[in-house]
Amino acid sequence: MDPSENTKGNPTTQQVGFFLVPHFSMMALSSATEPLRAANRLAGKPLYSWHLISADGEPVSSSSGFALLPGFAMTSAPEFSHLFVVASIGVENYRNEQTFEFLRRYAATGRPVGGISLGTLILARAGLLERRRCTIHWEALRALADEFPSIEVTRELYCIDGDRLTCAGGTAAIDLMLDLIARQHGHQLAAEVADQFIHTRMRASQESQKMAIQWRYGIEDRRVVNAITLMEQNIERPIPMKTIASLVGISPRQFERMWLKHFNVRPSQFYLELRLKAAQKLLHESTYSLLDVAMRCGFTGASHLGRCYRKFFDRTPGRERNAKDAL
Repeated sequence: MDPSENTKGNPTTQQVGFFLVPHFSMMALSSATEPLRAANRLAGKPLYSWHLISADGEPVSSSSGFALLPGFAMTSAPEFSHLFVVASIGVENYRNEQTFEFLRRYAATGRPVGGISLGTLILARAGLLERRRCTIHWEALRALADEFPSIEVTRELYCIDGDRLTCAGGTAAIDLMLDLIARQHGHQLAAEVADQFIHTRMRASQESQKMAIQWRYGIEDRRVVNAITLMEQNIERPIPMKTIASLVGISPRQFERMWLKHFNVRPSQFYLELRLKAAQKLLHESTYSLLDVAMRCGFTGASHLGRCYRKFFDRTPGRERNAKDAL
């Protein structure tokens, strides 16, 4: 049933629009809409209704292959209290000027407009994030900052800058919507909504997008955690192992023994694998040339990347990209 059917004639209901970009994340969309449904249920009245929009009104396929039929094309969409763009993988070449103009016209009304996951990139290309703070899924942080150097891109879980609302996608959309519910209807209702989804803690906007290193790797040694942090923060310009050992407060020999104990590989190999996995993500999620991918991941050139990549993944970077394009 169309959620708007329960809200007709109720002027206090917030009408929220979700513009779906092809290959949008179903999880991100559900994380954004389900808190609104729960808020209605717990409040015992229709606080929100939500509506799907596409560029042409035709069904839109998600990244998982499920297609949703929107209620509106952008040319016939009604006025909303909030409008969110939902996007995910596959938007590196998305430059639909009609979509950008639709978003600009909406933003000109002064109503809040937001981006969920890679929806932030669509807002940026529409020119709606100039002189604004924003966030995006951690895999696209670098790409957004490179394409729009004048925009302040943060690593936050979600970001509210006036009438611009952005979040990292996935379950971060829950936290953004909980914040919205709390601002409009009180913290108590937002907490009750969170409980409905076994979301045991309402995360603050400034919290990290990625799982803490100690949980990701199952380690408690603070020296190892600090060393991995340094490695992850220095993918483009790798730090020598001796320098990392010094920065975490142990000798190079102790550092190597500690790494072999925890990971059964030398720290230099662990660091190389981090950089190769970063390169793999860029091959999947960007249109950078192989040389650009190599340089962004700390390799001396495309051939250097190719040798290391083939040894680790048993295929070349070119084959990796071709396989991704064939999906």
